[in-house]
This record gives sequence, structure tokens and C-alpha cells, in this order.
Amino acid sequence: MQIFRHAADLPPALRGGAVALGNFDGVHQGHRAVIRQAIQAAQDLQAPSGVITFEPHPRSLFRPDDAPYRLTPLRIKAHLIEGMGVDALVALHFDKSFSELTATDFVRQILVEGLGVRHVVAGYDFVFGHGRGGNIDFLRQAGAHYGFAVTEVRPVMADGGIAYSSTRIRQHLQAGEMAAASLLLGHAWEIEGRVEHGDKRGRTIGFPTANIELGDYLRPRFGVYAIQAGIDQGGQTVWHDGVANLGRRPTVGGLVERLEVHLFDFHGDLYGKHLRVRMLDFVRPEMKFESFDALKAQIITDSDEARRRLSTGTFPPPP
Repeated sequence: MQIFRHAADLPPALRGGAVALGNFDGVHQGHRAVIRQAIQAAQDLQAPSGVITFEPHPRSLFRPDDAPYRLTPLRIKAHLIEGMGVDALVALHFDKSFSELTATDFVRQILVEGLGVRHVVAGYDFVFGHGRGGNIDFLRQAGAHYGFAVTEVRPVMADGGIAYSSTRIRQHLQAGEMAAASLLLGHAWEIEGRVEHGDKRGRTIGFPTANIELGDYLRPRFGVYAIQAGIDQGGQTVWHDGVANLGRRPTVGGLVERLEVHLFDFHGDLYGKHLRVRMLDFVRPEMKFESFDALKAQIITDSDEARRRLSTGTFPPPP
């Protein structure tokens, strides 16, 4: 899959295809239904398939003071979309200037002049353009004018009649309900980031950790998790079992929210590497201990429990 940050000057081989339109934050099962429709339309046309999304998430521009919100920043979003077999991802830079683009200009400049689309697929509730001036009906009218087909994807339901929803997934994550979130996502929720230097307390007690700042990720329930961490090695991602603490570390007076990952039976230098951390199971909530020795004893217990869950639990495979 090729990734572009603009719609201008795309290679001719990637123009004239079918595209899925949306933010796709989380790339959950509902999003995947939209993308699959675009892939099928591209196959029917014997043309390239594409996904058009927006980075950063428009919410960060319109509501900058909101709490961290993102489920999947661009790097993870690209991993997930690539795994579906899409030919091109166009992640349009969403800033103030772009936000003032009218729906009419978006269709003309991005879809027609930029990508030369022949088929557009979007969810029933997708809106775009300045003042949210464009929707699925607007796309149909534009398609009739410019000569591209439009497919509307209606709500996709999980078992029990529950619609796949980013909002519902966020609620599950904030409650520590990882299995429920994974069911709606269709994959385990991940936190990805570059490993930073921490205070190195963990290595003094035999539990060295890889530290990842959370940035604009949604904050799930603070506490300890059974995890798998993926390390990119060449063209492959190698996965390792482990345990992680997500929170502020009140026992040592921590103030910054971050993820501390300990990989079981791993020996190597992770500083500066990108780590993909699959948050598989919530073990216990964050708590403050009376002493560092008490914290050390609990870490041993947490590690044993995480090993047990990872060895006996059923979790979604890496995408």
C-alpha cells in the first residue's frame, strides 16, 4: 500500500479507482464494511482501491481543549488498512485552510481532479466540507454530475443488534473492558509510540520497562494490562508477551500519563524503536502503595497473572 498526504500528482496507476471516504478512527468493523465495499467496487472495475481519511482528526482542530480522543493515529490506522489489501491511503492534512474547503470544492479538487474517482463509498452518516455542507446525498448529486458512482453503507450491527461505533468502543476502553472493545474493533486495541528513556526504576528490581508517551491517544482505564508488544524487524513485526502499567504511577509521585511495558524473557535495547502494544486484558486498576517494596511485590504478582491470562486466554490475533 502506498501512502500520500495530498491528492495531487498521484501516480496514474492509482487514479481512476474506487475509494472509501471517512475518518476511520479505530478502523472498527463498521469502518471495515465501508472499506471492503470500496475494495469490491475496485475489483469490479479492475481498478485501484483507495481510502481517503483526514489527519489529524478534525476534532483536534475544532475542539482543541477536549480530553485526548484518538483510537488510532495515522501509523496504526495505516497498518490496519494495509492489512485489508487497499492499494493507496490518502491521509489529507486537516488544518484551518482545509476545513474551509466547501463540499463542492472537495469533490472537484480531491475526488475528481486529484484522484479521478470512478466509485465512492461512504457511511450513511459521513459529512464533509465547510460547515458540514456535504453528505451522502450531496455525493450522489455530485457523482451524477461528474460521472462517478456512489455507494452508501448503512449501519453495521454486531451480535445483539448493537451498532459498531467508535463512541461505544471508547466507553468500553475507559471501563477497562478490552474484550468488548476488541469485539467491536475486530482487532485488539493498540497503543503505538517511540520508546523513550524513563527514570529506570524498573531495571533496579528486575523489571525493565519500555516507556511510551500517550500523546493524543484516548486514555483507557488506568491500571495494569496483559499485553503483546510488536517490534518492527525489517518487513515483519515480531510479537512478545508482556505486562504493562498505564497511568501516572502514584507510588513514585508520577505526574505524566504514560505506558510502561515490560516484555517477558526479552533481552535487547528498545530505546528509539517504535513499539506496537496490543492491550489485551485488564488485570487491575492503578493504585498507590505504601512503599516501593510493596510495589515490587505487586509487580511480581501482576506479571504472574498476566502470564497466566496470556497463556490461557483467547485474544484476537494481530492484524
